[in-house]
Amino acid sequence: MSLHPEVNKQDHIKGDSSANLEIVEFGDFQCGHCGAAHPVVEKIIKEFGNQVTFVFRNFPLSEMHENAREAAMAAEAAAIQGKYWEMHNSIFENQENLQSSDFIAHAEKLGLDIDKFKEDMQLSSIAEKIDNDFESGIRSGVNGTPSFFVNGNKFDGDAANLLAVIEGSRA
Repeated sequence: MSLHPEVNKQDHIKGDSSANLEIVEFGDFQCGHCGAAHPVVEKIIKEFGNQVTFVFRNFPLSEMHENAREAAMAAEAAAIQGKYWEMHNSIFENQENLQSSDFIAHAEKLGLDIDKFKEDMQLSSIAEKIDNDFESGIRSGVNGTPSFFVNGNKFDGDAANLLAVIEGSRA
């Protein structure tokens, strides 16, 4: 399966957008496997820096994870104030705390305008972005989280396999 749509200006991009290696993760902030993948993905980004374009697309499995969608909304609301990746990391690093009050605490720690953050959490544009990410996952053949795409093609394996393949390709 291949990625639909391709990485675009709607995506949150970390690293060098012109890098030869593009990794897209479809993830769920409440998924334990995504939580376990997070430090591995961070290691890839740290080790390969400007050689990698990393994109995270929301794929909240709301039927299994009741707080996943709200977590995605918190990350998207933080993005409006320029702190998407900081909130993304904060949620994954505190995955056991995913209540509404926890997201506000994360926002306070990140120095966000809390009233604006709360308002932004209710925006239909944020709900639409999450729905579009989810729809992109469905169209791309995602059936669980985390799911990775490398240079537009579905990667069969977890984050550790991905790290091994990238390290192997560099050798």
